[in-house]
Amino acid sequence: MADVARAAGVSTATASMALNDTGGRRIGPETRERVRAAAAELGYRPNTVARGLRTRRTQMIGFVGDDVATTPFAGQMIRGAHDAAREAGFLLLMVDTSGDPAETEEAIGALQERQIDGILLATMYHQVVAVPDAMGSTPCVLLDARTADGSASSVVPDERGGTLGVLAELTGAGHVRIGHVTTREQVQARAVRLETWRERVAECGVDPEPLLVEVEHATTQLGYEGALVLLARPDRPTAVFCFNDRMAMGVYRAAAELGLAIPADLSVVSYDDQELIAPALHPGLTSAALPHYDMGRWAVVELLRRLDDPEAAPVQHRMPCPVARRQSVAKPR
Repeated sequence: MADVARAAGVSTATASMALNDTGGRRIGPETRERVRAAAAELGYRPNTVARGLRTRRTQMIGFVGDDVATTPFAGQMIRGAHDAAREAGFLLLMVDTSGDPAETEEAIGALQERQIDGILLATMYHQVVAVPDAMGSTPCVLLDARTADGSASSVVPDERGGTLGVLAELTGAGHVRIGHVTTREQVQARAVRLETWRERVAECGVDPEPLLVEVEHATTQLGYEGALVLLARPDRPTAVFCFNDRMAMGVYRAAAELGLAIPADLSVVSYDDQELIAPALHPGLTSAALPHYDMGRWAVVELLRRLDDPEAAPVQHRMPCPVARRQSVAKPR
C-alpha cells in the first residue's frame, strides 16, 4: 500500500480509501483513478487475511455438495452460486462429498478451519434433510434441499407448479386420458409429481390408476419398457407425462416401435428440460425446466442476507419451473 501511495503521489491513507472505495467526496475521481493505475502497474493485491482480521469476514463461501459435481445439470447450480458470489465480492470454495455423511462432516470442518463466512449445503436432487451437527453456528442455506421443520433457509424447485404447467399443455390441447411413466425411487420429486398428476387426471373425470406405470429406476431403458406396457393397453392414453427427460427418450422409442407418431398419435411431456435431451429429440420435447441456475443464485443472496442479519427468520423458497414448449403436444385424434 505504501508503494502504491508513493507511485500515485498520495498518502497511504488516501491510497487505502481510493482502493477500498471509501472516503466519499474527499477523494476525487482523478485521484482514485491515479491510485488504481499505480496499483495495477505495481501488481498490487490486497491482503485478504489482514482485511478479514479487521472486518471479521474472509469473503469466502463454502459449497458442500453430495453428488452435485457428477450430475448432468448441476453445473448450472454451481454457476449460479458462483456468479452471485463473485458479484458480491466473495470466493466460492466447492467440496463434493459423494453423499458420504462422514465426508460431509469433514468437509464442513475443513471449511470452518479456513474461517469461511457461510456454507451452502447442496444435494443433487430435491431432498428433505437434517442440517449436520458439524454446522454449529456457521450460517447455512440449503440448496435443492429443505428441512422438515423449516429451521433453515432453503430453496427447492416448485415441483407441483412445474407438473401443473406441463399437464396444462396437455389438457389445454384436449387430453384427459394422460398416462404417467415414473420411478419407484423414494425421492421428493417423484412423490410430488405423482400426486399432482393423480389429482389433475381425476379432475378430468378419469381414473388415474390404470394409466400409471412405475419402474425401478428413472432410466431411458426402463422408461421404454414401461411405455411398452402402458401403450399396449386396449384403452391406451392419448398423452404421457414422464418423470424425467431420460424416461421420455424411452417413451419416444416405444411409440416408434408401436407405429405411433408423436404428437399426431401420442403427445408427450416431461420434466427436467435437459439441454442434451429435450431439444435434441425429434420432435422437440415439451418439458418443465429445473431452475438450477436461479436456485444457485438465490441461495447465495439468501446466505449474504443472513450474514448481514444473523437474527433474520429462515426463508423456505420454491423456485418456479417454467415450461419449455416444443413440438411434442397436439390435439388427440
